[in-house]
Amino acid sequence: MNRAIAHIRVLGTLVLATWLCAPFTAGAQLRFAGNTSTLELAPVLLAAEQLGTQRITVKNGGIPALFDADAADLATNAETQALRQSIDHPDLRIIFTVAEGFYRVVARRSAGVRSLSDLRGKRIATAPSTSSAFYLYKTLATVGLKPADVTIVPLSPLSKMPAALDAREIDALTIWEPEIQRAADLVGADAIEFQDRRVYRELFNLHATAASLADPKKRAAIVGFVRALIEASARIKSEPRAVWPLVAATTGYDAGLIEKVWHHEGYPATLAADLLRMKRTTLLAKLRTLESRGNVISIKSA
Repeated sequence: MNRAIAHIRVLGTLVLATWLCAPFTAGAQLRFAGNTSTLELAPVLLAAEQLGTQRITVKNGGIPALFDADAADLATNAETQALRQSIDHPDLRIIFTVAEGFYRVVARRSAGVRSLSDLRGKRIATAPSTSSAFYLYKTLATVGLKPADVTIVPLSPLSKMPAALDAREIDALTIWEPEIQRAADLVGADAIEFQDRRVYRELFNLHATAASLADPKKRAAIVGFVRALIEASARIKSEPRAVWPLVAATTGYDAGLIEKVWHHEGYPATLAADLLRMKRTTLLAKLRTLESRGNVISIKSA
């Protein structure tokens, strides 16, 4: 495991700047895989719309598609998934931070939750081995709790989580937007929210393989796409309403709901400095935390 994680490579800001200053030349058509139900994908959707399908196609997926023959040249996922995938694929590369996601925990007051410490012994829904699970573990740690002190309830699809909270099948949950907001809206005044952005933020990155970056035509196309991502991110910051209809059409979520939770997302249009500062020991600790199961139960959902 240590050797594999040591091979995770991030393109530094100097290299990225050199890329973007180079004269543009048309490259090959790119195939992109990302979770099309997430708000984090907004800059990708806008950039792809501007470039057109002759230059890039977008489908649902993630990092695994990079290693499926002819499936994808580029993919997005949180840094937690990059860590997990890098064990089997040391040629994985991180190019660019597409988005930052700020998580929160929503619980039911009627379950006896008034503070984070009250989560001890409670049933908490999240997606195991994901960035939301890592956020939960880090949040619990702020009050001296461990994963084993709560009961983790994995629910799939994620859209079942709000109804499970309302039906009292779980006591709390944490997941990426906007399902967490749907849960809070559903239980109304019974909802209590906890958020500390200092604990953890998701880094939703653009990835490729070493082989793709070594291919002159693909590399040229990737450079062009990163330029388009930077332009799209700038537009999203100045005119967020311009992208909400596109995100709504792709994710299936109502544009009003997307607007409501938009402040929990960030689009930095660069490579997050955190990734450059991470040491191997930090990465290993994060991966071990992700793989910690604690108490896990399943519930039946209609």
